[in-house]
Amino acid sequence: MDYKYNVLENQSFIDLCMYQYGYTQNKPLSSFGPHIRSHYLFHYVISGCGTLRAHDAKGVDHTYHIRSGQGFLIVPGQVTTYMADEQHPWEYTWVEFNGMHVKEALMTSGLSADNPVYRSSDKFYTARMKDTMLYMANHPDETIFNLMSHLYMFLDCLTRSSASRVVPSSNSMSRYYLEWAFTYIDQNFQNDISIADIAASCKIHRNYLGRIFREQLGTSPQEFLITYRMNKAVQLLRTTKLSIKDIGNAVGYPNQLHFSRAFKNVYGTPPSQWRKNPRL
Repeated sequence: MDYKYNVLENQSFIDLCMYQYGYTQNKPLSSFGPHIRSHYLFHYVISGCGTLRAHDAKGVDHTYHIRSGQGFLIVPGQVTTYMADEQHPWEYTWVEFNGMHVKEALMTSGLSADNPVYRSSDKFYTARMKDTMLYMANHPDETIFNLMSHLYMFLDCLTRSSASRVVPSSNSMSRYYLEWAFTYIDQNFQNDISIADIAASCKIHRNYLGRIFREQLGTSPQEFLITYRMNKAVQLLRTTKLSIKDIGNAVGYPNQLHFSRAFKNVYGTPPSQWRKNPRL
């Protein structure tokens, strides 16, 4: 079995982050799962076929038969098992990723736990997506910036070529308020700010801000703020020797216990334990 598996060690990115990527020519009936991922994972099938079993957003199990030229998305927290066909085992390339703007991009692609199968509507961008994923799999020694640039290219091609693509809303004011909120959070996440403060900075009501976040990002402003702070905390855990207390203060949590609880809610482990084993 031809198999290439790579892990990106430096993960100090916020908007988009890659965790692992690779390529494999599977043996007949080779399978993986049942498993639950912590990040998004996308497979593109180059040849052959196989089967994906996955829970939808309500926890209902579904079976999907996927062939060459198609792909499948696995979302965080989803229970999945996938198996190569006995007669024509699939060959695929994959990438595992996450980041602050990933939900927005995937909403544009139309892919989700309820619609995990990628089908192409544009041969040019599908071919470019495949080539981009194979480039990453075959060049693990490239610089992190080179690999990250290809991850951005992959996501661009995915959204452009998906047959489930959703045309973004033309409501420019929603995007304007979102960008204003992003800027305010980026400049003030280390302070004691509330959702009312964010809404006030945009000069809109907090309920309207909440609706924009849910419609555009599929999350609430509070969840976005917490995730943003925790991503900043991960960056500090990886790149500094600051104490857990100091890191908590740096991301807006003067109470170390509150910081540890929030971090565990997002990453499943306390920050001190995560620092010892960042792949947990």
